[in-house]
Amino acid sequence: MIEYKTSKAPKFDLEERTAKFGERIIDFIKTIPRNNITSPLVDQLIRSATSVGANYMEADGAESKKDFRHKISICKKEAKESRHWIRMIANACSERKTECRVLWKEANELSLIFSSIVRNTGKK
Repeated sequence: MIEYKTSKAPKFDLEERTAKFGERIIDFIKTIPRNNITSPLVDQLIRSATSVGANYMEADGAESKKDFRHKISICKKEAKESRHWIRMIANACSERKTECRVLWKEANELSLIFSSIVRNTGKK
């Protein structure tokens, strides 16, 4: 008997990607020294970054197309907000700029993905 192997492209799993983003942010934040400047920035970043995945989970269980589009729009907003807080942390902790660039890039990519989803679901 001959066995044929099929090569499947890796499944694109946005639920997993948004969860990993939140986890990476949590791990990163644990290493940031807390002071009067960084504490409020860290608090804002943890809220926005972990909200991306939570809102994606809600979108995945949306009750209507309108509800789905609304939740995805929140994902986009939170990803964009995360970019802002990452940038502020990079400024406050200049020794962490390299890590911030990587996290900022992922927040930006997520923002672009959610923008595309919003555009493609349209207001019909």
